[in-house]
Amino acid sequence: MGEFSWPIGVWNSSRERLETVEAMVDTGASFSMFPEAMLQRLGHQPTASLDFEQADGRITGWPIADILLSLNGQDRIRTVIFGPNAVEPLIGADTLQGFLVLIDPQTHRLVPRIGRLK
Repeated sequence: MGEFSWPIGVWNSSRERLETVEAMVDTGASFSMFPEAMLQRLGHQPTASLDFEQADGRITGWPIADILLSLNGQDRIRTVIFGPNAVEPLIGADTLQGFLVLIDPQTHRLVPRIGRLK
């Protein structure tokens, strides 16, 4: 499928201002991740912590919060990881599923899909 980036917006905590960044699309990541400094600058604070398995097999706790995101002209509240400040923003599987988008492997685009109830 290859790696590619896609624009995603993060609303500030008062939902008055949107900051858009290019983020890597990563279907292997459970949740989207943004630099902690960016999220704090937008007024967000962690509300919980979850354990995640790293690529090297280590289990590490990461702070999370439910944050209003904007993708392909739609807004949804999704769980976001507060990552290290040097981290490249990424769009994880939960965000892709929550926004009902699929990856088109030929064009490297996120395309709308119909939800399933079965």
